[in-house]
Formats: sequence, C-alpha cells, structure tokens
Amino acid sequence: MATFVYDVKIARVQRTLRWLEEDVPLLATRVKDLSPERQKQAKRFAASMIDQTRAELERLVRERTTWDEDVECPCEPAD
Repeated sequence: MATFVYDVKIARVQRTLRWLEEDVPLLATRVKDLSPERQKQAKRFAASMIDQTRAELERLVRERTTWDEDVECPCEPAD
C-alpha cells in the first residue's frame, strides 16, 4: 500500500517538474516588460523552484527505495 502512495507522490512531483522545466522558455516572454532586476529575480525564483522540486523528487525516490528494502519479504514459501 505504501508503495502506491509513494508512486502517486512521485508521479505528481514528476509532472510538476516537467511543467516547470517546460515553462522556462515562456518565462522570458512573460517577464520581458519587467525591469532587468525583476527579470533576474523571476528567473532565479523559477530556477529555485525547479531545484527544490528535483530535490523533493530525489527524496521521495530515496524514501520509496528505503521503504521497499525495509519491507519483509519471505524468502521461502509458506508450508
């Protein structure tokens, strides 16, 4: 059951990451009317969000892997 929960969370974070990464080229168009400093701030913020999302994805994958390793699985069939 917990594996399913991790899979759902991982899929959601992957979608968010993909959305953020695909949005980067469009960001320049949206911020072009801002001052150069505001453009830098917006781009830094977007890069920060991508970095945080990647870190969250890595954490979830690591936790899922750890959880999978901790689950006891009988090595021999029951009699």
